[in-house]
Amino acid sequence: MRPQLIATIVVAAALLVMSPPPAQAILAGEALDDPVLEARARDIGKGLRCLVCQNQSIDDSNATLAKDLRRLVRERLVAGDSNQAVEDYIVERYGDYVLLKPPFKPITYALWLGPGLMLLIAGTGVVLFLRRQRPAAEAPLDDDERRRLDSLLDDD
Repeated sequence: MRPQLIATIVVAAALLVMSPPPAQAILAGEALDDPVLEARARDIGKGLRCLVCQNQSIDDSNATLAKDLRRLVRERLVAGDSNQAVEDYIVERYGDYVLLKPPFKPITYALWLGPGLMLLIAGTGVVLFLRRQRPAAEAPLDDDERRRLDSLLDDD
């Protein structure tokens, strides 16, 4: 075998060995015995944000608050709440920010429309900047300038 191929295989194997396993934040003791309720809890948990980690769902986070939220979701499901009732209960306590996909309503307009608006403003700024950078169109030569230019060119 060629040395480059061997080195590539060794590096790939090392990366596989050193890569961390996927996060399994839900502990065995947290899971519900009823597989249907557990599936519902996981479905709800995928849509709820860990308020500590911010961009992880409560199912993916190991934070204490995420663990408490997972427990709360499961308690509400065991009590007989629907998925929407559980989500509404948590949103009532923590606000729309706890949802990974917040609803489109007046209080979240900036969240939903902000990136597009910022892109539009930045694009307008770039266009205006580039327009100012264009060289001004030069005025045509008058008769005197044309004669001087012709005389300079004829001297060569």
